[in-house]
Amino acid sequence: MLNEHAEIGVFGGSGFYSLLDTIKEVVIETPYGPPSDAFAIGEVAGRRVAFLPRHGKDHRYPPHMINYRANLWAMRELGVTRIIGPCAAGSLDAACAPGHFVVADQLVDRTNARKDTFYDGPITTHVSFADPYCPQLRPVAVQACKDVGVTTHESGTIVTIQGPRFSTRAESQWYAGTGWQVINMTQYPEAYLARELEMCYVNISLITDYDVGLDGEAGIEPVTHAGVIEIFDKNNARVRDAILKIIERMPAERTCSCGSALLGARIGH
Repeated sequence: MLNEHAEIGVFGGSGFYSLLDTIKEVVIETPYGPPSDAFAIGEVAGRRVAFLPRHGKDHRYPPHMINYRANLWAMRELGVTRIIGPCAAGSLDAACAPGHFVVADQLVDRTNARKDTFYDGPITTHVSFADPYCPQLRPVAVQACKDVGVTTHESGTIVTIQGPRFSTRAESQWYAGTGWQVINMTQYPEAYLARELEMCYVNISLITDYDVGLDGEAGIEPVTHAGVIEIFDKNNARVRDAILKIIERMPAERTCSCGSALLGARIGH
């Protein structure tokens, strides 16, 4: 049993460290191998928070190489029941401009061969994922994002691609044509694994680019890594401020169904 405990977990970049008071680093071993890095545990607004940079402190793990199962398992070992998962993301919709936030309500998986379940048998388990993001936390996140002065889209579908490459024009046009708004490389299986462990999960997508550009719009170039970093760095403080407000306002009691996701999900049990 771990000596350290936290109730809220945060995945994200190193800029979040400045929010934590009295940081203690904790190394956790899991049955699925090592997490992306040591956890930083501290307090925010009087609540115990565990933070993990999903790519590692030095960004050593590209999206398709992150050990998502280890990351989520370790969060649960710490006692975490709710997770905030901010991410950099591209836009597939002209209305979602760079610098905007999208609090996603739906997810499409376009990854392949990722280790995306804790239930490989012998107990067959089918967990509902109809609504991927916690319905109790999403309104809290929406209001927090608005209150830090960011143009915030209250819903949106995020398609997760395998990476590390960006999309072709044909792929991006296909995704946009379906009506999806956001594209990213890390939301799946991170959000789903949280559900399998009966933890709440909420996303804030920071829009950094227009993916391959927008048809008919001059001067909008396809996404580059350098461009993503530039926009993310400019808005990182606002992401931190929004996360702080979410933690401050998070209700003490869970009233959603995330905590009972396994109820009725197991065949013969």
